[in-house]
Order: sequence, then C-alpha cells, then structure tokens
Amino acid sequence: GTPAPTRHPAAGARPLRLPFHSVSVRPRRSPVSASASASPQQAPGPGDGDRANGRTGVPVPLPFSRDAAIALPRPLTSADLMGEASGEGLKVAYQGCPGAYSEAAAKKAYPSCETVPCEYFETAFQAVENWVADRAVLPLENSLGGSIHRNYDLLLRHRLHIVGEVRLAVRHCLLANRGVKIENLRSAMSHPQALAQCEQTLTKLGIEHREAVDDTAGAAKHIAEQNLQDTAAVASSLAAQLYGLDILAENIQDDADNVTRFMMLAREPIIPRTDKPFKTSIVFSLEEGPGQLFKALAVFALRKINLTKMESRPHKKRPLRVADDNSTPLKHFDYLFYVDFEASMADPNAQNALSNLKQEFATFLRVLGSYPTDVTEA
Repeated sequence: GTPAPTRHPAAGARPLRLPFHSVSVRPRRSPVSASASASPQQAPGPGDGDRANGRTGVPVPLPFSRDAAIALPRPLTSADLMGEASGEGLKVAYQGCPGAYSEAAAKKAYPSCETVPCEYFETAFQAVENWVADRAVLPLENSLGGSIHRNYDLLLRHRLHIVGEVRLAVRHCLLANRGVKIENLRSAMSHPQALAQCEQTLTKLGIEHREAVDDTAGAAKHIAEQNLQDTAAVASSLAAQLYGLDILAENIQDDADNVTRFMMLAREPIIPRTDKPFKTSIVFSLEEGPGQLFKALAVFALRKINLTKMESRPHKKRPLRVADDNSTPLKHFDYLFYVDFEASMADPNAQNALSNLKQEFATFLRVLGSYPTDVTEA
C-alpha cells in the first residue's frame, strides 16, 4: 500500500494572532540604559563631580563597579555582522501559514532566521512593534497582479522602517490529496491573486469553480486537513511537502515571468550607504493645482535621480477636497503619492531633492526607508 505521508513539524504551526488594537509594549532597554538610569551617581552630568567635592572644575572620579563593567556593551565583531546578514537569531514575521511564498521570501532575505507566521498583514506589523519579532516581510507588488494596496496603507499607519527588499519568483503548483486525479477536480482554492494568475490554465484543465482564501499555504493546509477529494490548492511545492499533498501540475501560472517584490521592515532604520546600489521609498501629499505633481517630480529629474515606482492612494484622513473658485465648487479626491527612487539618503543629491520637495511643494512628506537594492536573481 501507499505509505502514509510524512508531514513537516512546522505544518502544524498556527499563525500568530495579536489583538487588532494591540498595545505596544515599552521597548526593552539595553543594559547600559538600565544601569545609567539606576542611580544618578553612575552617570554624572556636567558639574556633578564639582558639587560632590564642593569645588569648581575638579570632577571626582567614581569608584569602579564590577556590575557596571559587565553591563557595558561588547565591541562588534565580524561574526555579528555576518549573523545580521544571514538572519541568525532573528525572528521574521510574515502573513500566512508555513509554506507561504512570504515565508520563502523571508528565508531568501535571512537564510538562517526563525520565521513567525501571522494571521493578517496587520498582525505582522504589530509583531515587530511589540517586540515579538525582529523583522516583518510583506509583499508590496507582483509583476502580474500589481500593487498590494493594503500594505501601502499599513506602511503609513505604522511607524516601521523599510530596511531591505527581496524579489521572489512565484511558481504555482496544483496540489491535491493522494490518489486524486485532475479529472476528479471541480474546484481550486487559493489566494485571490494566485487564482487570477492561473485563471487560463485552470480553465484549460476543466476546473471552473474558484474559492478564495487568505493565503496559498492556508488553502493547502485546509485541503489536507479536510481530506477533500474534489478540490485542489494553488500553492508552492514547499506547501505540498509540508502538508503531504501530491503535485498534479507545476508552473501553472499563465505568465512564466511571475515575480513578487517584498519589503523587509524593522523598528529602526538602517544607516544608508553609497558604496552599493540603494533605493529610497517616500510618501507625500501636494496642494491642488495645475502642474503640481509635475513640479514635484521635477526635483528628482533635475538631479538625474531615477524613479522606479509611483503609486497614488486616496488620503484616508482627508478623502475629499473642495475646489472653491468662481465656478461651482468641485470635490476632488485628495491623494498620497508613494515613490521609490534609485538613490541613497546618504547621497547629497537625494537629500537636496527631498529638501526641495518638502520646502516648495509637499504638504506632507515621510521617508519610509532607504535600503539596499535587491540585485539577485528572482
């Protein structure tokens, strides 16, 4: 007989759930901060030593403390920097179940990291803010499906910083329980974008009914747990391995070039550099008027800074703007503009462009992150 499928231990992991309005915990203090605030005598300010001996200009040295010495930070080593690059010791949050493409993106960005599945995109943001995770990896755009608008809105709602990007080639597979044939299938289950990316192929296979769920790996898990015999999942080959499913067809996406771009987010920004290709992501708003957007973008063109992406989203806190002139007042959408450009914030050209934009045109401007460009193969 056919041996029972072996399932990866991670397949049973439940996505992290946090309350929607989760209260951020106070950031953990480093040992130095804790010791410095324990007693004013441990960290005297200017003149503290003068008052201690009643004289002026002669500070009194503090007695040596073994505990204080132990609490001092140790110097960084090359191993520390390598660990950051590989993700060793990092917890990386992503939306979905184990086997999701977002988990694969997290592993590509930080090969040695510990991944933390989250039920919603919002939860992944909160996991980093509340110190449950060190990074979050979120998809921002797909070469076939376009932008993931939900995550653009969340970037503005939360105060995390973009610290990197990773591009991942998406290879969809048709997965089903052991013994199920393609001719037995009546339905396909997956994330809405995955279903849309495989629409023509599914139709050719005679699978007419579609069922949308929160993520691709979640579809595979549901089919395995419910032992469905007439429904297949559109998911990754890793999901098939994790949940003990057969791969009935590989690379079923309608377009062979199917790439998703992910952002890595952290509580603190990284230090921008100029010795490697960098991108910077910003969001801004403008006053209403003819040519305002053209003039705003000219600050980059005049400095030969290349724009790689631009996305406009209605301003949620100020959705409508009334144009009051001599004619009948009109109501317009008020927009936020998300822009990516090829320059580091360490580049004076980029600094001058943003200064020009802020002083002359923008009513609101925020730098979302300045980070290394992903130059690897997708």
